[in-house]
Amino acid sequence: MDRGLYVAMSGAQAALRAQAAVSHNLANASTTGFKALLHATEAFPVEGAEIASRSYAMGDIGGFDARAGVLQSTGNPLDFALNGADLWMAVADRGGQPAYTRATDLKLDAAGRLTNGRGQPVLDDAGQPIALPPFQSLSIGGDGTVSIVSLGDNTGTAQNVARIGVVQADPTTLKRGEDGLFRPAAADPESQPQPAAGNVLMSGVLEGSNVNATEQLVQMISLSRQFEMNLKVIRSGDENARASTTLLRAR
Repeated sequence: MDRGLYVAMSGAQAALRAQAAVSHNLANASTTGFKALLHATEAFPVEGAEIASRSYAMGDIGGFDARAGVLQSTGNPLDFALNGADLWMAVADRGGQPAYTRATDLKLDAAGRLTNGRGQPVLDDAGQPIALPPFQSLSIGGDGTVSIVSLGDNTGTAQNVARIGVVQADPTTLKRGEDGLFRPAAADPESQPQPAAGNVLMSGVLEGSNVNATEQLVQMISLSRQFEMNLKVIRSGDENARASTTLLRAR
């Protein structure tokens, strides 16, 4: 069998993995706070006693595009955008552990808990889920302080009830999980996210996805052609192997 088949197969596999990342990005082109997945292909020369003339392709999905998305004004007091590419909102994952996200489209569930649009509980600056009592109006300050006017309070006096947990972390120190949430890539205490202070958010706006749909579509077409070329190489290698077998039988 022509060993070139394995080289072409590795190229086709790398193209499929890259296509998966592009498809995921396109599917989330309108998702609030979404960060585009990055993919890369690396060549690995085959080492051995023979001539080093073959290189396998190793494709992997790793990292994310940390650039901020376009801000969209909503006027909703529960919507806000983080004021910096290195700022992240703290939420609880499915296991109840803290994680970070840029999806800051907040909502209230039936129990009065503050969640984002994905249903992930929002944590306060002490790492606890935020639950709000009944209120007639709500506002979120620039430092993340949640203020409400209690239901039935005729004086209209606002009370501070919580502060949304916002941390500062270099995007290069974070890794994305399969659930779309971000966590520290290393256990080193010095690389752990730190609480952010000051004017950390802008109320009434949302950060959109940073996916460039046009660019992703071009990449999808390019990857499809790469995959087709690898399949042609595989078919050619198979045809050559069949022809060689036929010639040997004729002898």
